[in-house]
Amino acid sequence: MPALPPSTPIFMRRGDMPVSLDHIDCWIFDLDNTLYSPSAKLFDLIDERMGAFIMRLLDCDAVEARRVQKLYFHDHGTTMAGLMRHHGVDPEDFLVDVHDIALDRIAPDDRLRAGLARLPGRKLVFTNADADYAARVLEARGVADLFGGICDIRATAYTPKPDPAAYAAMITHLGIDPARSLFVEDMARNLTPAKALGMTTVWLDNGSESGHRDHLPDQVDFHVSDLADWLDSLPAPWGIS
Repeated sequence: MPALPPSTPIFMRRGDMPVSLDHIDCWIFDLDNTLYSPSAKLFDLIDERMGAFIMRLLDCDAVEARRVQKLYFHDHGTTMAGLMRHHGVDPEDFLVDVHDIALDRIAPDDRLRAGLARLPGRKLVFTNADADYAARVLEARGVADLFGGICDIRATAYTPKPDPAAYAAMITHLGIDPARSLFVEDMARNLTPAKALGMTTVWLDNGSESGHRDHLPDQVDFHVSDLADWLDSLPAPWGIS
């Protein structure tokens, strides 16, 4: 499925027939590059700290650290999962180190806040990061009070998306019914297990995947390019149309 231009906020599959949202009572969002734009390049700061961590761990140069980092990310879902499996890294040491970044690249977004506030039911976060960092990001975006729960990498026993075990842990941790839940993700591959569980899926195709757009059309109910635009496009009273 090709990327959508910014002026095209929504794509609905199933022969372009609208996908009903009347049954949704849990709205679940990924965090990084989803609740803020990838243009903020916040993850670049995390990326740099991951590279430095690997250089110290393996006593290697930046080129080798980058190779290892991306290999583990694609093979194991997160760089941390690969480091744990292959090098016995303590996940807490890694999490504390790589998320020790300033958040001055992101700011409150009144339109995003208004769109989230209109959604009926619970708003939740499902992230491969840790809850402390997630809470900081939600505060920086001015939406922390709208969210009723966070399922982080600790809650999934350090098992990352897209491992199905992470989704099973998320369902228990957040207490959701997948059939009544919607999941928004900037990484298409992370929608596959959600769809298999019966969740409604939203692919936020905002360019953050950098060429790794792994999905099948049937995994995606809504293909959107901007989260605030999509929230505004929903039928009233959820949107402003």
